[in-house]
Amino acid sequence: MKAKKKPVVVDVRGPIEFSEDIVTLEGVMRADVGDYIITGVKGERYPCKPDIFHETYDILEDFE
Repeated sequence: MKAKKKPVVVDVRGPIEFSEDIVTLEGVMRADVGDYIITGVKGERYPCKPDIFHETYDILEDFE
């Protein structure tokens, strides 16, 4: 079986200029300089490396 994720709009901050610790559903994770911090549909937050971010997300210019 295969499945495709539904398109979901998430809030994104980044690339960040300073490293910071992010409280995630899995515990505390480190977001490094250049990472993106994503807030999911249920308010969960997690860091995302720039290469993964650009491979899996499109930036919505007209969405505020």
